[in-house]
Amino acid sequence: MLTVKDTLRSTVNLSFDGRVFKTYHAADARQRFENEVKVLRHLEARSCGFVPKLLEADPVKLRIVTTNCGARVEHVDEARLKELFGELIPFGVRHDDADIRNVTYRQSDGRFCVIDFEFATILPGFA
Repeated sequence: MLTVKDTLRSTVNLSFDGRVFKTYHAADARQRFENEVKVLRHLEARSCGFVPKLLEADPVKLRIVTTNCGARVEHVDEARLKELFGELIPFGVRHDDADIRNVTYRQSDGRFCVIDFEFATILPGFA
């Protein structure tokens, strides 16, 4: 496995078969874990095709396993970034951490994707 992120808040590992393992740390780890699981399930139920699919959620280890949405990007102009995160709104989600570090590029279909939903909000009327 390849570690792609290791901070005080989380560790993210990429397996060689393409799965992403994210383990939450810190005092609010359970809350962030539960929120990301809830948001990813919400998006999957609405067939949102540009976010990771939740494969496993382990509330004991505070770890999720998702599909890989491609490689991180280094350059996206501000207008495109705003547009990309805005695409979540019709699915009933506001990302709340709309930064380039939460954008990937999926080469298989040429699609920018959005990752990291631990701070996201499911909008009123969609819950």
